[in-house]
Amino acid sequence: MEPEIKMKITINGQLKEFDKSLSLQTLIDKYCESNKRVVAEVNGIVVQSLSWGNTTLKDGDEIEIVSLVGGG
Repeated sequence: MEPEIKMKITINGQLKEFDKSLSLQTLIDKYCESNKRVVAEVNGIVVQSLSWGNTTLKDGDEIEIVSLVGGG
């Protein structure tokens, strides 16, 4: 039996491990209360929200997720 391979992704500076590959959309759904005002960057490149579901994350990716907050 082969050992399980974990995928390591850095999210906002914190290293996280996942059992399987996932999309950027799945990651945002997991870590953000609401994704209406979220900007996501994968390896320094901003990914448009329409592409989150088609963006498959890979081992070693660095993700930055920023929630925009309004106010005054």
